[in-house]
Amino acid sequence: MLPTTILIDQRPRCIVRPTDMKDLQRFLRNAKHYLLADSGSAEISFREANELERAKWLDALTLHRTWGGGDDDFFGLPL
Repeated sequence: MLPTTILIDQRPRCIVRPTDMKDLQRFLRNAKHYLLADSGSAEISFREANELERAKWLDALTLHRTWGGGDDDFFGLPL
């Protein structure tokens, strides 16, 4: 899948690149506490990352690779 922006009440919270929809749903379920933080009743949604968000994601992936990490080890970053 392409980099995906996770939105909390329509505001970007993080960018992830799941391998498939099942992976994305697992992330949303497991990270719900982190994503919602102080907003217990907020709405979680997602969309394809825009150009600026994709650039931030690519910069973070490049830094991860520079440190010796592999593509499979990098999932995403908070915004």
